[in-house]
Formats: sequence, C-alpha cells, structure tokens
Amino acid sequence: MTTKLETLEAALIAVLGDQIQNLTVALGEITVVVKAADYLSAMQTLRDHADLRFEQLMDLCGADYSDYGDGAWNGPRFAVISHLLSIRHNWRVRVRTFATDDELPLVASVSELWSAADWYEREAFDLFGILFEGHNDLRRILTDYGFIGHPFRKDFPVSGYVEMRYDPEQKRVIYQPVTIEPRENVPRVIREENYGVK
Repeated sequence: MTTKLETLEAALIAVLGDQIQNLTVALGEITVVVKAADYLSAMQTLRDHADLRFEQLMDLCGADYSDYGDGAWNGPRFAVISHLLSIRHNWRVRVRTFATDDELPLVASVSELWSAADWYEREAFDLFGILFEGHNDLRRILTDYGFIGHPFRKDFPVSGYVEMRYDPEQKRVIYQPVTIEPRENVPRVIREENYGVK
C-alpha cells in the first residue's frame, strides 16, 4: 500500500521532472532542491498543477551556509527555503534554491504567485541581503532604514558597527560607534578530588 508521502514524492518527480536537482525524504518531510534558474517556473508548477495544488505559501526564509557542517560545505552560500501547503491534498513540501552568486545573491520573487511572499522576501533581503528579482517593494522591514549590513549573515559582527540612542540634549535619535568593550569569559572551574566517591 502506498503512503501519502510516497504518493507526493511520485507526483513531484512526475510533474517537476528534471527541474529537481535533489529530493530527500527525512522525518516525514520532503525537501526539493531546484536550480535558481528554474525556481520561479517550478514554484508556479507546484501551485497550479492539478496533481500538486500547493495553494498556500506557509513560510519563506533565507539561509547562510558559509559555516555549515563546520566549514565542510563547499556549495553556494545563500539559499531561499519555502514551505508550501496543499489544502486540497493535505500535504506539505519544502523547496530550497541556492543563489548562484555569493557576492550578489539573486533569486526570482514569488510574490506574484503568493502575496504572502511579499514580507517574507523583504525579511530575507533585510537580514541576509538576498535580492528578489521582480519584487516590487524590496526594502528593509525589520532593521532601521539607515542600518548598514545584514545581521543574519555569518560574517556579521556580533556587536554590530553602530548603536542607536536618544540624545536628550539634541532631542533626537543619534547613531554612534559601538561602545561595547569585548571581553573574554573564562569559566571558573572548581575541582574536588573525591567528588561523587563514597
């Protein structure tokens, strides 16, 4: 007897065909990896094909793989991961695509397919610096408009570059260089010779 997961896997392979770079099934979930060049057409097929019908985009986020696997990762640095839900068939799929250029990560926008992608893509742009081609309002959504950098990148400094505070004398918000002094925390270890021995 075929399980629902096996039915979905077979439908994905039949419908997407050679657009699939990789398909994995783990922990009751299917992850499909598609090339950035095929991303928009694959996502439209996932939404519109009668055998799949992923009507709802549940989530979309960016990821930075620069230190993945303790530095063993040698693929592209930035990925966009989407979680889709088919209400009609009651199944889910995760779709991952990697931006081909690490210096200027660019992926097609799916905001025309699912309106929910609008703010998700803005968040991925703000936090990771991933650009979405075709997005009609790609601007920061969580950080301040004058913010420099993308804070979820692995190479972003932990304390940042500038801090913002209200200056009562100037009666406005000002930016100034970070004043946090870096320090090393060395744990204090107490050793007892006969600890746990009766």
